Amino acid sequence: MNLFVFGFGYSALHFVRCYRDHFASIAGTVTSSEKAEALRRQGTAARVFAPDHADPCIPDDLADAECLLIAIPTDAAGDPVLARFGDAVAAAPRLRWIGYLSTVGVYGDHGGAWIDETTPPRPSSARARRRVAAESAWLDLGACAGKAVQVFRLAGIYGPGRNALKNLAEGTAKRIVKPGQVFNRIHVDDIAAVLMASIERPRPGAIYNVADDEPAPQQDMVAYAATLAGVPAPPEIPFEDADLSAMAVSFWGANRRIRNGRVKNDLGVRLRHPTFREGLRALREAGEGP
Repeated sequence: MNLFVFGFGYSALHFVRCYRDHFASIAGTVTSSEKAEALRRQGTAARVFAPDHADPCIPDDLADAECLLIAIPTDAAGDPVLARFGDAVAAAPRLRWIGYLSTVGVYGDHGGAWIDETTPPRPSSARARRRVAAESAWLDLGACAGKAVQVFRLAGIYGPGRNALKNLAEGTAKRIVKPGQVFNRIHVDDIAAVLMASIERPRPGAIYNVADDEPAPQQDMVAYAATLAGVPAPPEIPFEDADLSAMAVSFWGANRRIRNGRVKNDLGVRLRHPTFREGLRALREAGEGP
């Protein structure tokens, strides 16, 4: 199969590293010529796609692709991939799988209750509303063009170079306490496994929550990372005193517990890191942290 990726960011690059040998060719987009050259040196065909430029090779890449992963977030105008390449995607003759990376943020706040993919989105910010609109647009494109479009709603992403152990090493880790608040997370290894399982079992119109098994308080994860690293845990900070950015305050304003049964039952995925503990232990064993 040939794979094309819109948006070689953290999760998409990890997916490619894990499953490169499953594809005959891999190409995708970045936002600058410098990033494109770095990926080309690693053997990946990279195209520049930015607000002011789109590589003219992209339509040909789409025409040759069997699998398409969209990992570019919406902007103020909506979904940039749909706006620029929606018609080319719909007309691509060989596409058998399209995956759109979204976020559990579309659910909004549920007061800590358990929710699953049947729970209607309840976005509480303009950013989340744009995500809901993009999900619907991609699913509509799939239905109209006869393409298998799947939506993946990701929980808080962590993995190599992006985790509480690294934050401890850099002195940026905080133990923020907001009573009753929990978060689901997902290791990039498990995101990659879910995507590959979906490619092997396409299901047009499917929506999947990609989250771990245990929603947990943020301060517990940081304390566990400190224990693994053998360093003192940072002092607890009440949420009201945490001096968070507006985006972070929005993130903390949504309290919910995410069910992930569909990726297990429909795709047969067994999470490698079912809670933050397994994920952090693996990262520590790989040398992460102070």
